[in-house]
Amino acid sequence: MPAIAQQDRGARMRIAAIDIGTVTSRLFIADVDASGVRPVERMSVITNLGEGVDATGRLSSEAIDRTIGRIAQYRRRIDACGEEGVPVDRVVAVATSASRDAENSADFAARLEGIGITLSVIPGEREAELSFLGAANGYRGRNVAVVDIGGGSTEVVFGRAEGAPDQMVPHVNISARRSFDVGCRRMAERFLADDPPAPRQIADARGWVESEMADFLRASLRACPIDELVAVAGTPTSVVAVRDRLVPYDRERVHGAVVTRDELEKVSRDMCALTLEARMRVPGLQPQRASVFPSGLVILSAVMDMLGARSFRASEADLLLGIVLDAARGLGEIRADFRMA
Repeated sequence: MPAIAQQDRGARMRIAAIDIGTVTSRLFIADVDASGVRPVERMSVITNLGEGVDATGRLSSEAIDRTIGRIAQYRRRIDACGEEGVPVDRVVAVATSASRDAENSADFAARLEGIGITLSVIPGEREAELSFLGAANGYRGRNVAVVDIGGGSTEVVFGRAEGAPDQMVPHVNISARRSFDVGCRRMAERFLADDPPAPRQIADARGWVESEMADFLRASLRACPIDELVAVAGTPTSVVAVRDRLVPYDRERVHGAVVTRDELEKVSRDMCALTLEARMRVPGLQPQRASVFPSGLVILSAVMDMLGARSFRASEADLLLGIVLDAARGLGEIRADFRMA
């Protein structure tokens, strides 16, 4: 990564990061200055932009409409920052797997342009880099694997972040990275047709994960043994929330929480035995995530087993923080402290 230009330590930047995923659309507004990264606003809604894309190759008009509606709300919140006296200096909006796959993603981008949002549909490798930057920042000096389970794809990155505490953006050495077209919505639509999913369907889904990912994971682990497996996005954070019955959701308790393989197995066994209607009532689980939670659990369990990991750490620091850190390059000697809010 490029060196950070040295500027006035008093410099401050307010950055708005928008992540439009296959399942969830998220906003993160943060101030970055000499004291670190301070969250200003977080918004996250399941919009299911990628519903049906695996089968049709297109974003549906309904999915586009509801996602545009949500991003328009985010646009208004960004504008409100200026009205409140601290305008946003930079807006970075990225879209991931569903938009990469869809033949009409340019139409979606044009709709966003109409509400003042310029969209970048980033390749899987770039998504992996930014997720790693956000997650590994909190594990400097340790060899980590970061797994980001999305709706349409899963990114896995092996590497190490280095840097003094007062260095805003760490130097990142990535040993191996890969984006797989293996995601929780894609899997649910391909394999888990029954309600609840049949054991045969779960076995077939897991076999798909292993066939796609095993060679890469095992070769990367041999080349880069890890000290920690860090898991980001809605599946691992929901595992903590369900395990601990977190109502309401508590970011402080989720961020950095350790989940053992046995604990994950219990959550998986319980969730896969429930109907969708029953899962929607489970404490700690967003009702809108209930339809794709079992498939996310299948992916996470398979990754843990292929890496021989006895536990993982859930992280709230992910792609959005990576976008903010990446966008804030050039502000100088700014601490990388990140406070939950």
